[in-house]
Amino acid sequence: MSVSAADLTAKKCTPCEGNTPALTRDEVAARLPAVPEWTLADDGKLIRRKYKFPDFVSAMAFLQKVGELAEDEGHHPDLHLTGYKNAAVELTTHAIGGLSENDFIVAAKIDRLG
Repeated sequence: MSVSAADLTAKKCTPCEGNTPALTRDEVAARLPAVPEWTLADDGKLIRRKYKFPDFVSAMAFLQKVGELAEDEGHHPDLHLTGYKNAAVELTTHAIGGLSENDFIVAAKIDRLG
């Protein structure tokens, strides 16, 4: 059963404990179409999206918005800025060593940032 971006953005992240199972490959595959700009890492343990901005200030403003969203959700991505205007966001649930529903919720909400 596939999941839509609207399904994901309507949700709020919930705390994941170490005993929460990571999503299965089928569960990940059902969620990926809802966040089509995100790519699955080869090991299946994180999703990543790359961005290119016109300048440093724009890139930093975007990363600040992502940080505020992450703090509100209580689920924090890894943020990367390279070449002063290239950003990447990586989502994984560190506590479980793989992907959770929270990763897809935050990805869908980041996509709404523009």
